[in-house]
Amino acid sequence: MTKKVRETYGQDRVEDDIHSIRKVVETHKEKSGGAVCYILIGVSILFLFVMLILPLFVVLTNALRNGWQEYVEAVMDEYTLKALQLTLFATVCAVLANTIFGVFASFLLSKFYFRGRQVLTTFIDIPFSISPVIAGLVFILTFGNVGWMGDFLKSYGIKIVFAVPGVVLATIFVTFPYVFREIFPVMNAQGKDEEEAAALMGATGSTIFRKITFPHIKWALVYGIVLCAARAMGEFGAVSVISGHLRGKTNTLPLHVEILYNEFNTVAAFAVSSILVILAVMILIVRSLVERRRNVL
Repeated sequence: MTKKVRETYGQDRVEDDIHSIRKVVETHKEKSGGAVCYILIGVSILFLFVMLILPLFVVLTNALRNGWQEYVEAVMDEYTLKALQLTLFATVCAVLANTIFGVFASFLLSKFYFRGRQVLTTFIDIPFSISPVIAGLVFILTFGNVGWMGDFLKSYGIKIVFAVPGVVLATIFVTFPYVFREIFPVMNAQGKDEEEAAALMGATGSTIFRKITFPHIKWALVYGIVLCAARAMGEFGAVSVISGHLRGKTNTLPLHVEILYNEFNTVAAFAVSSILVILAVMILIVRSLVERRRNVL
């Protein structure tokens, strides 16, 4: 095969790949019909109604069952506000830590090739495969008084288990891969030709990242942050194990809802749950806006 034929073959192959990708990514503009289509639409709507809309409706109606005044009292309760503050604090810490790690890890694994690269990627995905309850138990066995770091932490007066640092640590762990998993495919597809060209022209590392790398990943980064925040606010398993359920100290909103429900204070439990519903709706709106922005670009 001559050089000219190889170049032509390569161009045709690239164009075919692009068309194949477009067929998968782009939506069909032609209107579909038929009985199967309408059956699938009906099943989807029924599933969404039973699994999403109906539970949300039950939460809101039960939260307001005894009137607006009792709802406000439950939401403005001292322990509810402290649980909300801890939830937001743990969420912010998890987003900051995982954003910094996600950007650095994505840059490392997409721009550099070294032995053990796939192993490192697998380790990052471990929180997806481990139960959050098991993760909380592991932290207790590591940082608790009976853990192998217990004596060291106690000697310096550092308390992680049954304290706020443990809640933050558990939240960071369960949300660990989210930002990385959104950024890494984008960086990997981008390659490193543009960065290498800029480096040859004398651009510094910070300039290359700010002018070339970041514009390609900014919407993926925002999307990853939104997913990370949503997961962090709703975390229950790992936080439940490592927090100790200390009311007003280590309780997040999901744990506070559990305590209220176990005390048969169902109205207050649903009222506090409505806060999580409102936060989830806000995150869903932000997610939709980010997805629309990504599709436009």
